[in-house]
Amino acid sequence: MISNPGAPWRSQGWSANTKTRSRTGESVPPQLPQRPAALSAFCGKQGGSRNGCRPSASHRTWCREEQQAQLSPSESQNHMSRQFNFHASVPGLPSPLLRCPSQRLLDRVVRRYAEVADAGSIFMDHFTDRDKLRLLYTLAVNAHPILLQIFPGAEGWPLPRYLGSCGRFLVSTSTSPLQEFYGAPADQAADLAYQLLGVLESLRSNDLNYFFYFTHVDVDMFGIFNNGHLFIRDASALGVIDRQEGSQAASRAGENKDIFSCLVSGCQTELPSCDTIPEKQSLVLVCGQVLPPLLQAKFPSPVQEEIDAELARCGEGTRPDPEVLQAASRLKDILRPLRTCDPRFAYRYPDCKYNDKF
Repeated sequence: MISNPGAPWRSQGWSANTKTRSRTGESVPPQLPQRPAALSAFCGKQGGSRNGCRPSASHRTWCREEQQAQLSPSESQNHMSRQFNFHASVPGLPSPLLRCPSQRLLDRVVRRYAEVADAGSIFMDHFTDRDKLRLLYTLAVNAHPILLQIFPGAEGWPLPRYLGSCGRFLVSTSTSPLQEFYGAPADQAADLAYQLLGVLESLRSNDLNYFFYFTHVDVDMFGIFNNGHLFIRDASALGVIDRQEGSQAASRAGENKDIFSCLVSGCQTELPSCDTIPEKQSLVLVCGQVLPPLLQAKFPSPVQEEIDAELARCGEGTRPDPEVLQAASRLKDILRPLRTCDPRFAYRYPDCKYNDKF
């Protein structure tokens, strides 16, 4: 079903709670999952903005590749006449997800890609040529829907549920952007900041030994479900490094290029080694850009000064990794007792009444 998604995406405000009417005028409840769903439209990074899709000259190249994914089977067979090797095609793709690919990560992408029949195998025998083009194009333009499939929220990852996609539209569970909570009461702001720091900690250290990092952040990347639970609502800027198997840095200047290698940023740039990405990277970005507006001027003077001081240390990119991690840990310790236990935080209520863990 995925054909041509691109980033960034915009929520269209569609909800699974919206009722439709039949031809007889009867109200018909939608046959969708229990959570509200968001319909998001995708635009090319260079061919649009967060305010809408505006095609540009550079966008035409993408459209030509987009048309390749809509070829008839015979035309597609001619286009893919050479033997297709997914693992060999990945190096050079501009997606942060595949900047440092490992065999284990690529196998996970192939096995969990839900838009093909008989998903679940690490072999691509069940992929049609169109499926292969569609997967490569999605990875090249915006890996957000792929991340939702390979690291599902049902398994504890801080991502919304992927419901499906078609063309430039993605359907996932709906969240409200974090920016809407910048005027929230102190206890709610403390709860959201505490959750966000916890999300970054889980991305940095998890049972599968994947290290996730943000290449950049903004407030639209994080959202809150109606039960108060915070999630990553836009994962297009997430990079992944496999600490268990190791990663081989993807160079865009190599000789063997797949057809999507130069779609976004050309073929001239050499990426730095994956080993140069510090553990503090996501914390520095979030503490410096996302948390200050959420936590500023919300608490009594002594506590507010402590929060501001730890935020400043956490968001200072020149500090060594251990100092930034320690500042984030101290900030969590300060925020924890500032949270309250009441029905507004349904994701941890009433458990928080009986267990300090919540």
